[in-house]
Amino acid sequence: MCNGRGGATSSAMTTSVDTPSMAYREPPGAAQLRRFTDTSTEASLQRLEQLAHLMDSAFLLPGINRRVGLDAVIGLVPVLGDIAGMAIASYIVYEAKRLGAPRWLVWRMMANVALDGAVGSVPLAGDLLDAAFKANRRNVRLLRRHLERKGDLRPSEIEGTAIRLD
Repeated sequence: MCNGRGGATSSAMTTSVDTPSMAYREPPGAAQLRRFTDTSTEASLQRLEQLAHLMDSAFLLPGINRRVGLDAVIGLVPVLGDIAGMAIASYIVYEAKRLGAPRWLVWRMMANVALDGAVGSVPLAGDLLDAAFKANRRNVRLLRRHLERKGDLRPSEIEGTAIRLD
């Protein structure tokens, strides 16, 4: 629907956009679909950070105040859980390669995935160590640092020292 000033307003079902030549309606869910199909560096890294959070630190264990993710939970299934965890971690490495990570960084990320898989394959003790290693968060952090240094991404933290002025 048009708001009378040439702009766009949104309703509960559709979004109306006015252009000089015509008005068109965007189907419901199109904005969300664009969010998942956006291949920009920042959007891809944000999706990877969300995936790493889900896999490595989505849940807080009561009593011990330790965060674990789906990787530790699915790792409890003897063989299939470890394979599924490594497949998801390998997707993060694939996305890093697609975003232009150098070969040495991809190899380092693959080593993290291999170590996580090897440690996680040990029954029970490996699952406890797997919950502490957090390879997915580690790999996304490596990728973010590389992209920030390369200049493809705005820094998430400001380097330097802060001085309090009172």
